[in-house]
Amino acid sequence: MNTLIKTIFFQKLCTMTFSSRDKQILIGLFLSKFDRKGLDALGFSGFMEAYNTLGLAIGAKPLSLRNYRDEFDPYFPNPRRGWQRPMKEYCRTLYDCYSSLKFDDFHDLVKTFLIPNYDVEQIIEKIEKIDKTESIAKRLITGKSAEEYFKIHYTTINQFKEYELKDTTNLACGFDFKLSHQTNFYCVEVKGVNLNTGSVMMTEKEFFVAGELKQQYCLFVVMNFIEKPYHQLFFDPLNCRLDFKKIERNVTQTNYLTTIAKPN
Repeated sequence: MNTLIKTIFFQKLCTMTFSSRDKQILIGLFLSKFDRKGLDALGFSGFMEAYNTLGLAIGAKPLSLRNYRDEFDPYFPNPRRGWQRPMKEYCRTLYDCYSSLKFDDFHDLVKTFLIPNYDVEQIIEKIEKIDKTESIAKRLITGKSAEEYFKIHYTTINQFKEYELKDTTNLACGFDFKLSHQTNFYCVEVKGVNLNTGSVMMTEKEFFVAGELKQQYCLFVVMNFIEKPYHQLFFDPLNCRLDFKKIERNVTQTNYLTTIAKPN
């Protein structure tokens, strides 16, 4: 597929609307068709990690993604047998439309389900030298999937019962969620770790706000995406058992200035 046709094709994919079930089916189809290559491209070490992370990211149960992968396994050369029965009709419809997609195109399609404004990211990537060491898996685990896990589970936490949730992830205010109940509130910063142990990093603003709010600031860490996610909570994280080390990076920023004159 030449560059122009590929660009038109991708723009068309980005404008299409897929239901939640469509996304689950297509992710299952991608993982079935491309198997380990698909996992590696997304940055997952195994299928369970992929199911947990992708399921949370798109609001689906991990088991659903596995079942849809198994639905298509008999139709592709992989080590699994899959479901030994006729394919469901709604799966057949998407299979007929998308099973012939080449790897790069299918990979891009899956990314549109996971990354907001992925078409814009594609444009930026062509212009800038993007650091590609951060995989889709890492981005989701440290961001969207961990946040979705919190939104699902926060009502099960005693301290947060009867609290109203406000999503502040796009406000750059030093925390991801504000929980309020009458005059009481908590500010919650969500982090994710794919194993049972790992490092989390707080930005300078997050660290400052945590220091100001103390017990009203909660660091909520979702762990073990590789098997079965669970969480740990740290209220007043700067003054609990956590030991933060300061990391400084010197960054040079270049700007360009021009003068706009009044038109003649």
